[in-house]
Amino acid sequence: MKVYSENKKLYIRDGASLLVIETWGKDSFRVRMTKEAEMDAADWALTENPEMTEVQITKESVDTTDPWYRFDEYAKYHSTGTVYTVKNGKISAVVNSEGWISFYNDRGDLLTAEYWRNRNRINRYCVPLRIDARELKPVVGSSDYELYARFEAFSDEKIFGMGQYQDGLLNKKGAVLELAHRNSQSSVPFFVSTRGYGFLWNNPAIGRVTFANNVTEWYAARTKKLDYFITAGDTPAEIEKNYTAAAGRTPMMPEFGMGYWQCKLRYRNQEELLSVVREHKRRGLPLDVIVIDFFHWSRQGDFRFEKRDWPDPEAMVKELREYGVELVVSVWPTVDEKSENFGEMAENGFLVNADRSNAIHMTWMGNTTFYDATHPGAQKYVWEKCKENYYKYGIKTFWLDEAEPEYGPYDFDNYRYYEGTALSCSNRYPVGYAKGFYDGLVSSGENDIMSLVRTAWAGSQKYAVLTWSGDIYSSFRSMKEQLVAGLSMSMAGIPWWTSDIGGFLGGDISDPDFKELLVRWFAWGAFCPVFRMHGERSPWYEREEEFIDGVRQLTSGQDNEVWSFGEDNYEILKKYIFVRENMRDYTRSIMKEAHESGAPVMRPLYYDFFADEKAADIDDEYMYGPDLLVAPVMSAHVDSRRVYLPAGTSWIELSTGKKYEGGTTVNANAPIDVIPVFAREGAAVADRIEI
Repeated sequence: MKVYSENKKLYIRDGASLLVIETWGKDSFRVRMTKEAEMDAADWALTENPEMTEVQITKESVDTTDPWYRFDEYAKYHSTGTVYTVKNGKISAVVNSEGWISFYNDRGDLLTAEYWRNRNRINRYCVPLRIDARELKPVVGSSDYELYARFEAFSDEKIFGMGQYQDGLLNKKGAVLELAHRNSQSSVPFFVSTRGYGFLWNNPAIGRVTFANNVTEWYAARTKKLDYFITAGDTPAEIEKNYTAAAGRTPMMPEFGMGYWQCKLRYRNQEELLSVVREHKRRGLPLDVIVIDFFHWSRQGDFRFEKRDWPDPEAMVKELREYGVELVVSVWPTVDEKSENFGEMAENGFLVNADRSNAIHMTWMGNTTFYDATHPGAQKYVWEKCKENYYKYGIKTFWLDEAEPEYGPYDFDNYRYYEGTALSCSNRYPVGYAKGFYDGLVSSGENDIMSLVRTAWAGSQKYAVLTWSGDIYSSFRSMKEQLVAGLSMSMAGIPWWTSDIGGFLGGDISDPDFKELLVRWFAWGAFCPVFRMHGERSPWYEREEEFIDGVRQLTSGQDNEVWSFGEDNYEILKKYIFVRENMRDYTRSIMKEAHESGAPVMRPLYYDFFADEKAADIDDEYMYGPDLLVAPVMSAHVDSRRVYLPAGTSWIELSTGKKYEGGTTVNANAPIDVIPVFAREGAAVADRIEI
């Protein structure tokens, strides 16, 4: 094993393996390792040019038996030898004579360290288990490797981020997470640790991470290299800023994104959609966006309106613009084998391939294959079709559904992309999907860009993605899981997030219990990054099976407008539409902060109150920007709930005007028409909100 420095980088050579530690922006390192002749050039999520910083590389011959030796036990491991230190602002990487890496902040506190258990010198950390901290294990019969990377576990550590999982766990310590996308699951492998660092697993391979009490272990099923990014900061805000400087920040949210969005499954024709908008305006209700959901097309993969039910898109868009309403149109990546575009896309290699069996990936409403969103040519092809069939009418905002993509089944070992095997690169699919539309809109001269996408990976944010939490169930338990999912996505660097208000599956609009759930969820939605009504709404309309030109048409669910749930509930929903509208200036300010610094829009209490030890344990409240604490009601038949108010400031309960000191738990007022919201004392936004 040989350790040496060149060109302001530190290298560890051990036989066929080469590891390099280099600075990657302020207070940050990128660490890569390969067993190939050359390092794989893919940057994956780390696409931004990092800030050039001063780096210091020193080496010291030490005898760790001397009492003056300052490095703690994670750095020693060996009685004598040379220790290398790479310092970049607030973070240092220490490499001991065995080549083992530990990371420290600028106060000398250990952040994290590699997990090694493979030496015969029997002491506390050197044991003969022959477990390495990093392994690239060749996969027989291929040119790929299985990858393992292991780090020490710490009992005092809490982990926030990692994307969206339906597990109800805000603190991921103790969790095992699949590194793969599924409907309602987005793997975004960046987290912020309460030990004062952030960590990105910069690898899009299918895998898993285990945040166990005895070890943290990352696994990638197929890859060419180890690649991760680590950054240090005195606050969570510093850590998020450093990370998003390397992986990209969201653009400024368009003005239409900040208001109320109306959606259902599904508006069946042009007149039905326009009648809903007209009714909104007749009632004097603010409305920024209305959405045309799936199966408004002829066949999947034609990427155009069906002409009978949507006869004049240009006139439709013109009328909506006169009302000040933006139109969002659903696009799916599925291409029917009978689509007018299937043959051309197949011939050009624009479809995802299967290594065995046929290439039909989904059989719902047709035999379909996913287009290959990792293929630059396929990205451009799909955009050009959508430009011709949607954008030319003035439609510039798209709902990019099925972005995992949603295989049936998820046999990742069977699929192959332009970029590589599905096992090696699947998690970048939603990035390419969003990038194709983002690049197309930019090239067409658009600035206010936003795409509603069901899944995201690290770096998706820079392509103006608004993620939502998928086809989740209509229940209070699901509502609680979505709150945690939204906070975890935000801490993983994806600030634009929303859920289907009321849940997607199982909501019967005639059921009083569902109406209560919807009212509570709607009030919470007013304090989410995007305020969007959607849902299947049972029971589905019973219509005879309908065909147009031999293509089966999809029916739709029940009504899903704010006046669809009874007059008493309408008055409550109406109130929260105006609550959202009246705090538009505040929402705009926190969207600007997200754009400029990477700050989450909704975030756990820990983000703003990291000095308060209790704040890190709260998973049923959150901050909407720096000044509003939101505590959604996520239980049935209650009129109050307990709310913890973090220390360091005083709080005003907006529904009562009562003032409370921080560091206390209060019984908040929460009848059916009230969501508990508290403002920092003196916050200007409090004067704009009436709850």
